[in-house]
Amino acid sequence: MPVRAIVSYPDALLRTPCAGVTRFDRELRDLATDLLDTMRAAPGIGITAAHIGILKRLVVIELSADDGVRTYVNPRIAEASQEKTRHTEGSVSMPGATEEVERAARVRVRYQDLDGQEHVEEADSLLAICLQHEIDQLDGIFWLQRLSRLKRERVVKRYEKSRRLDTK
Repeated sequence: MPVRAIVSYPDALLRTPCAGVTRFDRELRDLATDLLDTMRAAPGIGITAAHIGILKRLVVIELSADDGVRTYVNPRIAEASQEKTRHTEGSVSMPGATEEVERAARVRVRYQDLDGQEHVEEADSLLAICLQHEIDQLDGIFWLQRLSRLKRERVVKRYEKSRRLDTK
């Protein structure tokens, strides 16, 4: 399947909530495959349909080759722990820009698979962080919005500077 073009920050699509998936068909499976190929090419460990300009609630995560590919349709966080953790995050839509973000240490996520079957998954560590990050994206919350204004401004300035240097 083709590697798709990734929407770049600060495109407004990255702050637009995604619609729920209602059709579980070949088109959805093909989109999930395209997302996986695009994420691997970026490279990244998580991607949403919004990252390629398609405003559907679809997430693909691959933390490692050993962990395998995880696909989530219409995911939502059902429960989040009060305990917090910090981890360095970034986005395929903002390559090279990273900053530490605080999130719940554990989550319970409700989602559907590519056949429309409902599931509940408990996650901690990196998977919990990725799920929260990608579900935020589906809700129109770009990861920078989780930073203080000062940190956000610093990240954006570094990113813009690196983009200017890349175009020279």
